[in-house]
Amino acid sequence: MTTSRIRRQTQHQRWYDRLPLLVMTAAVAAALMLVPAIYAGWVGDHDAGRPFLYGALTFAAIILFIGLSVWTMDQNNAARAMLLSLVGTFALLPVMLALPVVEAMPGLSFRSAYLEMVSSLTTTGATVFSVPSRVPDTVHLWRALMGWYGGFIMWVASIAILAPLRIGGFELVLTSVSLGRDATLGRAVMAEYPMQRVWRFCRALAPVYGGLTLVAWLALLVAGETPFIAACHAMSVLSTSGISPVATLGQAASGLAGEIVLFVFLFFALSRGLFARDVPTPLGRKWYQDPELRLAVVMIAVVPLLVFSLHWVSLLEVLVLSSDLQPLRGYWGGQFMTLSFLSTGGFISADWETARNWSGLTTPGLILMGLAMIGGGVATTAGGVKLLRVYALARHSQFEMAKLVHPSIVANPGTRLRRFKPEAAYVAWLYFMIFAVTIAALMLAFSVVGADFDTSLVLTVAGLTTTGPLTIVAGDVPIELGLLSGPQQLLLCVAMVLGRLETLALIALLNPEFWRA
Repeated sequence: MTTSRIRRQTQHQRWYDRLPLLVMTAAVAAALMLVPAIYAGWVGDHDAGRPFLYGALTFAAIILFIGLSVWTMDQNNAARAMLLSLVGTFALLPVMLALPVVEAMPGLSFRSAYLEMVSSLTTTGATVFSVPSRVPDTVHLWRALMGWYGGFIMWVASIAILAPLRIGGFELVLTSVSLGRDATLGRAVMAEYPMQRVWRFCRALAPVYGGLTLVAWLALLVAGETPFIAACHAMSVLSTSGISPVATLGQAASGLAGEIVLFVFLFFALSRGLFARDVPTPLGRKWYQDPELRLAVVMIAVVPLLVFSLHWVSLLEVLVLSSDLQPLRGYWGGQFMTLSFLSTGGFISADWETARNWSGLTTPGLILMGLAMIGGGVATTAGGVKLLRVYALARHSQFEMAKLVHPSIVANPGTRLRRFKPEAAYVAWLYFMIFAVTIAALMLAFSVVGADFDTSLVLTVAGLTTTGPLTIVAGDVPIELGLLSGPQQLLLCVAMVLGRLETLALIALLNPEFWRA
């Protein structure tokens, strides 16, 4: 983007370009409260729908007055303001989102409702409702809708906010390819009215996000799912929140066909190149040559095979397959769970128990936690370390191993072994260390407030990877989030916000240079 183009955008600034991001995200959230209110009125659940209707009207008025009061304020540091607004969206906005939930469910504490909304908005999917059938469908719809909304926020924020700051995985992208004349990801775009950039990507990505959700919903309907559960699952699979009105997919009406639909749409969390072309890529690279997608496909193919083969490793006397479909169902359960937790969606397959019994795994939670820590693609709704960082380290390690055999080897940047520059591998390794230190610090904090080692580990990994269903399947017994103490629930909220924004974003806020403007 040239200087003249920036000047023209400044001159043609619209009134809503001066509103802070936090005000706009809160306004949209208030408008979305009408969706569960209308649904509750449609099905006759007026007690659950009334708080959402009143909340939409009340918060709309409050946000209007706040917007009028801050509309004329100047943003001295646009990048800092946008990043702070993004932090406030995931940490403060759930306060507003939780109030209708508390009113719709008498007996639910505000603390638990806040945890539920932080989990939904960060697309974590951890829930305080241990028995989903006891929760009104209106509340389930609100949870899934907020997870869907949080996923779209990350779709836009990753390219409109995190990319110019070179965090969230873009610090690796921009050291791996040459931008040439494309300054879209340069810091200059954050200098004047960054909300123009946010609105531009909203307009570009909203049809894609909404269209994919609609296609997923129709596909689930064709598979035999009920309209309500299909809508919740369609929103959850695009946002990788894993939020569902049922405990497992085995209780869904669509059965195996529904799992196949979810399996297909989970691939959109593995690479941004599958739904957008706003991230710079090397010239001539096809979509199927995407390193994130290739690494994910390898893992999806290898991990289930290893789990499946454990049956014969532990039972060498079994030489033939069973006459029933248990082996095939066990393999499908491992295949689905691998992609589900690699994409940090966390949907639990109906055949997962069959896969565990067939393979004889005693600690399958460790495999699922490892997959969740690897995570999905850069600038997607997935959490974790990200596939691109793992790929960069793997390629750099391969090149270093080749140098041990041939010390004089030289590889140009176009060679596949040298696709990433040394600084890219260094940045990836640095993030790995920060991620590991954050895990250790949060586990220590959980231990201080009374959690045992297993609970601390599961809660920390589930929060930092935004994979809430780990609290159900990773340990020996499910963790009842509603029974956690106040400090433990607060720490889990901190972990989820850290996992959604990544630690590098908050480290940027602690940089003194970031505040000098």
